[in-house]
Amino acid sequence: MSQNKALSMIGLATKAGKVASGEFCTEKEVKSKRACLVIVADDASDNTKKKFQNMCDFYQVPIYFYKDKETLGHAMGKEFRASLVVLDEGFAKGIRKHIDTENQTIA
Repeated sequence: MSQNKALSMIGLATKAGKVASGEFCTEKEVKSKRACLVIVADDASDNTKKKFQNMCDFYQVPIYFYKDKETLGHAMGKEFRASLVVLDEGFAKGIRKHIDTENQTIA
């Protein structure tokens, strides 16, 4: 398996300090209108997914349901992460592009 570019970019954005993770921080950044992109783990609870979907719709922030908690956490150098928010437009665009490309090759 080739290295996942979207996860690599999440790692880079984390090192650059442009990512906040965890439910509380993600929610805070979306509501303060600093969020450029929200990523929620596919294996997060339905309640968590619905909460972030509704919040992102309201605040008009793009949201992706991607990979699992362990994979997202690992990309950030942490344990498990159900949600994360990208705070930089450049990183957000790059990550979205790679996730979209990945989804097209799977479909």
